[in-house]
Amino acid sequence: MKLTQLILPSALAVLPVSGAMAQDATLPPCDNCSDTLTISSWGGAYQDMQVKNFAEPYIKATGVNIVWEEASNEAVAKLRAMKEAGNVTWDIADVLASDGIRLCDEGLVEEVPLDEWLAPAADGTPASKDMEKSVTSGCHIPTNAYSTTFGYRTDVAEWNGKVPTSVCDVFDLENFPGKRALEKRPVNNLEWALICSGVPADQLYDTLATDEGVQKALDKLGTIKDQTVWWSAGAETPQLLADKEVVIGSTYNGRLFSLIAEQNQPVAMLWDYEVLDIDGFVVPAGLPEDRLNRAKHFLNFATTTENLAGITKYISYGPARESSQPLVGNHVTLGIDMKPHMPTSPDNAKTGFLFNYAWWADHRDDLDARFQSWLAQ
Repeated sequence: MKLTQLILPSALAVLPVSGAMAQDATLPPCDNCSDTLTISSWGGAYQDMQVKNFAEPYIKATGVNIVWEEASNEAVAKLRAMKEAGNVTWDIADVLASDGIRLCDEGLVEEVPLDEWLAPAADGTPASKDMEKSVTSGCHIPTNAYSTTFGYRTDVAEWNGKVPTSVCDVFDLENFPGKRALEKRPVNNLEWALICSGVPADQLYDTLATDEGVQKALDKLGTIKDQTVWWSAGAETPQLLADKEVVIGSTYNGRLFSLIAEQNQPVAMLWDYEVLDIDGFVVPAGLPEDRLNRAKHFLNFATTTENLAGITKYISYGPARESSQPLVGNHVTLGIDMKPHMPTSPDNAKTGFLFNYAWWADHRDDLDARFQSWLAQ
């Protein structure tokens, strides 16, 4: 059973600055801009990439202070609470496409005229055209394509030389005993559970739209529930694998790349039924003018063709601009070609499927509540 392969575009710290504010000649001036920018992201290898690829060059060029908060896994709830309190402290949030849709629908983030805020490609192609395959809502600025997939330890003695080759091996405690790591939310877990319960791939979301379908998925997850460590941050599974606290676990492919290629851990990738998704930036609605101007100035800088291609120097996520694809090259420190490590490479995406962000935007709140209730049982 295979899903039709979907081709996407190939692929709390303060950073202080001393001295007078400087303006790099390659950047347009930032008039009436705040001197501090607060960004919510995800921590771990992903945020490290953003610091090195986006923030440090921008700080060098402008002298602005950038404050990072690792809270994007709770972005919707956090922004709802900020609005209710009348105190929005973030200027930019890095969020998933489905969360971007929900935030946009609720009026919690700004609508983004891409061609006004962002630079065109070198050949003059407008940003909206350059990014069109990755645009999911009028409020979300796509930056990269990534996948949620599995990594497993290659030195598990109890496996007697076998290694997982199917996502359904995650549910096979007889042949692959040991603790698992799964994200503490319904997305992806319910899809994998249904696939491994025999539901055809093209019926996944029709099935999940029914109470019986959700229960079927939860029943499947129940077979490994007492052997599962539930994670909330993407950095947790790599650490659990490195510490031998789990033998197989899901997380973002870039975190696993870091664990394997940079940390040389005895871990391998299981690409079967990877879930491809789009990540990017949103700007909270109603910011004061100086903070909004600073956010727009940073976003114009971070999302150029060159800077989105630069993502792949640090992490194996595919840039969201078509014009960035030819610039994908080698890892900045390892020197290895990054193209084969992209989740969108043909070998890795054979059974990959695109996360249904529109469906999840409609169903997420209800299924979050049901999933958390099931976890507490």
